Amino acid sequence: MDVLKHLRGGLVVSCQPVDDGPMDHPGIVAAMAQAAVAGGADGLRIEGVENLAAVRPVVSVPIIAILKRDLDDSPVRITPYLADVQALAEAGADIIAYDATDRPRPETSAALVQAIRAAGALAMADCATLADGERALREGAHVLGTTLSGYTEETAGRAEGVDTDLIGAFRGLDAFVMAEGRVNTPALAARALQAGADAVTVGTALTRLEIMTQWFAETLEQARGTRP
Repeated sequence: MDVLKHLRGGLVVSCQPVDDGPMDHPGIVAAMAQAAVAGGADGLRIEGVENLAAVRPVVSVPIIAILKRDLDDSPVRITPYLADVQALAEAGADIIAYDATDRPRPETSAALVQAIRAAGALAMADCATLADGERALREGAHVLGTTLSGYTEETAGRAEGVDTDLIGAFRGLDAFVMAEGRVNTPALAARALQAGADAVTVGTALTRLEIMTQWFAETLEQARGTRP
């Protein structure tokens, strides 16, 4: 399968339940993944080796895999170690995403990309800025994602809606562009494609039931306060 050709123009569903929530189990993540594919997902984004191992046998679409860690000495959470890359590759990842921001980290981004490529997977750079994307391409990344725009100190002001400006900037680099981050409605997904994204990843709005329920519950609570 030509993975990027398969994903172009399509939807990637990030099946990442709330950490330690009632749906945070590999079997449930695998069921989420199957449901997403049944609904038309062209690819999946899966966190963790155990979840990936549960999902890989039951779907045939490309999988973008990550491994999140909370480190004491680094703000980098997404696939920070070379050992993480190897574990995800062995579990069947087609694409391995990593934090491509210019922040203190235990392994260099260049080393991570080299390890991903050596393992036979494609490298997806989870970026916050245009400079992140430019550096990632120089280091050999295959995909640029807007994943971390709004989630770093430098980009904290971009916390509303999908970052179409960054999508457009990445499009100018002639890279495969993945729109990701705050794509919470079908209209925003369409806007991301129109801005130049090659594919769109949607997570919270589809797979984090607790958060979506909270959005509805809070809106109804506000409505009750204004009801005559």
